[in-house]
Amino acid sequence: MRINFLNLNIKVTNSKMQKETKLLMGLGTMLILIVVLFLGLRPHHKVDFSTEVKPILNKHCISCHGGVKKTAGFSVLFESEALGVTQSGKPAIIPGNARKSELIKRLHYTDPETRMPYKKPALSEAEIKTLTEWIDQGAKWGTHWAYLSVDEKATPEVATAFEEQAFLSNPIDYFIAARMEEKDLLPNPPAAKNIIARRVAFDITGLPPDTQLAHNFINEKISYEDYVDSLLVNEGYGEKWASWWLDLARYADSKGYEADRGRSIWKYRDWVIKSLNENMGFDQFTLEQLAGDLLPETSTDQLIATAFHRNTMNNDEGGTDDEEYRVAAVIDRVNTTFDVWQGTTMSCVQCHSHPYDPFKHTEYYKLMAFFNNTMDEDLVDESPNLKKYSKEDNLEVEKVLKWISQKGNKKLHTIYKNFLQFQEPKYPAHDFSIVDLENDLGTINGLWLALRDRGVATLKNFDTQGYQNLYFMHDAKPGTKIYLRINSKNSNLITEIDFKPDYDNESDNEVGKDNSNYFNPRLKIKKVRIPKFDEPFDLFIEARNPKLLDAKKSKNPHNSNAINIIWVATLPDLPEKGTKQNQITVKKFMNLLTKDVDNKTPIMVENPDHMKRKTHVFDRGNWMVKKEEVQTGVPQILNPWENQWKKNRLGLAQWLVDKENPLTSRTLVNRIWHQIFGKGLVSTLEDMGTMADPPSHPALLDWLSHQFMHSMNWSLKTLIKKMVMSATYRQSSRASAEKLAIDSDNIFYSRGPRLRLKAEEIRDQALSVSGLLSDKMYGPGVMPPQPDGIWEHKYLGNLWKTSEGEDRYRRGIYTYLKRTSPYPSMITFDAGSREVCLVNRSPTNTPLQALVTLNDPVYLEAAMHFAKSYSNKEVKAAISEMYQKATLRVVDEAKLNALMTLYEEAKKTFQKDPDQLQDFFGLKEVVDKNTASLAVVANAIMNLDEFLTHG
Repeated sequence: MRINFLNLNIKVTNSKMQKETKLLMGLGTMLILIVVLFLGLRPHHKVDFSTEVKPILNKHCISCHGGVKKTAGFSVLFESEALGVTQSGKPAIIPGNARKSELIKRLHYTDPETRMPYKKPALSEAEIKTLTEWIDQGAKWGTHWAYLSVDEKATPEVATAFEEQAFLSNPIDYFIAARMEEKDLLPNPPAAKNIIARRVAFDITGLPPDTQLAHNFINEKISYEDYVDSLLVNEGYGEKWASWWLDLARYADSKGYEADRGRSIWKYRDWVIKSLNENMGFDQFTLEQLAGDLLPETSTDQLIATAFHRNTMNNDEGGTDDEEYRVAAVIDRVNTTFDVWQGTTMSCVQCHSHPYDPFKHTEYYKLMAFFNNTMDEDLVDESPNLKKYSKEDNLEVEKVLKWISQKGNKKLHTIYKNFLQFQEPKYPAHDFSIVDLENDLGTINGLWLALRDRGVATLKNFDTQGYQNLYFMHDAKPGTKIYLRINSKNSNLITEIDFKPDYDNESDNEVGKDNSNYFNPRLKIKKVRIPKFDEPFDLFIEARNPKLLDAKKSKNPHNSNAINIIWVATLPDLPEKGTKQNQITVKKFMNLLTKDVDNKTPIMVENPDHMKRKTHVFDRGNWMVKKEEVQTGVPQILNPWENQWKKNRLGLAQWLVDKENPLTSRTLVNRIWHQIFGKGLVSTLEDMGTMADPPSHPALLDWLSHQFMHSMNWSLKTLIKKMVMSATYRQSSRASAEKLAIDSDNIFYSRGPRLRLKAEEIRDQALSVSGLLSDKMYGPGVMPPQPDGIWEHKYLGNLWKTSEGEDRYRRGIYTYLKRTSPYPSMITFDAGSREVCLVNRSPTNTPLQALVTLNDPVYLEAAMHFAKSYSNKEVKAAISEMYQKATLRVVDEAKLNALMTLYEEAKKTFQKDPDQLQDFFGLKEVVDKNTASLAVVANAIMNLDEFLTHG
């Protein structure tokens, strides 16, 4: 039997191929199923509310459906409002169902009357898709990044290229390098040592570096860190950084508004400088300024620190309502506190809920309740004022208080100490009201209550606290009698007081001297014994003096005043009543109250409970239309209130510097970064809300903020040192065409900062390099030379009196700042008038600035003095050395030739017209043509870019 092996082999082969084909087909089908399954189960893009949805709502919806307006009962400001029922009876957003959500339907309509946004451009398809997906995914709300707690961030890993360039000096550089990588950028090489020496000196002290110190660093005798440490211990550090803080504190030497009279508050400025130099932790720096008066065992310095919020303006204009401007000051304090510590535009919430951020209208007034209970009331004398007694009088104060402490108790000692220090609590004249006003028998002005014969005034809810000693400051005419009654002008008499016709005869119950100075009265203090009252009552005061002319018949209406009362107060009995020592101490106490003092600084003092004010919501921000009463509270979106904090300004300050507060450290770090690098990590310095620019380096911002609160322990010096020690800071500022094309604004910091100096620094530098700058610190504001006719005051005349001696050459921070007429060269270089908190000086570049440095008397005098220092040298050497002294650079040949040409041309001019050498530069002195020509060159050097910038 023959077998066909060939056919059998073919059949076997075909069968094998069929099996393999089936296997491949099966595998292919399985692969397709896996892919389909993977694609079907793959999670969709999760829409982020804060970064994707909120910007769309802010841009298109919130102006009509937010904190200002809630058209159709719909608002997208808060989750509860956005998902709540609208005026239509149903919600506009149905989580999980975009198709049935009215919000999405309205976005698709074509009729402009029904499509949203109403009568505005339609949303793009991408924006509608984002909102649709967000609703379909459940419309989950989110929290804006700035309101999340500050968490520690890990230092990122970066490419070895940065290490090869020796760029990674400290953790800041790693965060910067990580963002550079995203743009394929590499850092600049380090700046030359002379450049960085000058740059960091200005950033830390606001002045050119000490010549020897800079020389030691440039020549590698000391390290860069040693150089930075030397600058940080220089007292110029406090002066430089105080200028920044005083912008925030709206510090000025005048009260503002129409009259803009002077204010003696310079001790606060000095406190800031000292605190910065002592490296006071920013948490303590905060507590003392916001609530120094509420700290246990309050010191004099801590009371002075509270002047931060007495920098508010005070309106002395006749006819103004003290309560209106007191409320205006309180509102300013709320706004400033959130501007300074929270980077939040809280002023938007005075009239309505915030247009964009999650702050409710009622929350504003809960915050206002923290500040609404202080004793200041827009008075002309700006009380309460911390008194600075003379050395002799201060010893007397200490003796009185020591005796009270020994013979009495702690509460009694505190009451009398406070009254001697700042004369509170008391009822000022404007708390009274005139009875029968139409009879013209009394007036109340900004300082005192004036009563004529038969005039009656009342003080509502007068609370004596059960004390039987009634004190009042007055100016009574001889022969005047006053009658004190309870609850009615015709009720039972409390007491009768007879003012005998003798100014100089001081009794045991009355001390003082007559003084006609309206704005600083040093009048008599009268002490009267009254019955004990346990409940408040209405006090009525009637004056009698029939010998005085009627006000209508008198040429001077003031001559018809029987008595002027400035304030009334009640105090408890001093110890050992009835003894001789008691009588002596009472007399000493009263005498001290009338003493002229060296200085008075306006401070914050809390009202006692019996004088506590109620706080109400203002309808649309109108202080005259009060709605429901509110108690103290903080915004719900921020860190919670801890039970151990008292519900006063001290508690608020503790809440602000609590490590759980998401805004305080971020705001501070961002602003310090801006001072050093010229831009913030968040470019909108004044606002970290939902309309703010997103941070360029969010991880770095949080890392620095966390470090600042924890490992740096709130130390500003440590924070500043960390920044200036980074390789990021020490880079050359040169910008290549390639880098300008990729990052024209240097957002990614691939080159170092090169900033125009601040207004004060430009002036201080001119005085410094010329050898004129005084190193005198502290004290009242000074008045350096300024152009004639600047300060023309409608009432007080031209009172700018140029300071003499070294006060003429003090640093700019000590220059007297009048709000309605600030120092002109400072204003020209972008400084503010400080009527309100200034977060950021907007830099400008105008021809006026060149006119200042070329023509202002300060710069002309500096140029002359600078020239005189080199007038005995050979011209070329003199100009070279002047340039190097001014800029810390060696002059190049082209620039030297240009300056030499300027010198020669000036010299020729003076040879042709020697009369110009008389009263040269308006300095009332005659100079030779060589010195004058060098002065022209010096003036030109002080206008060079390398002189006006820091590297």
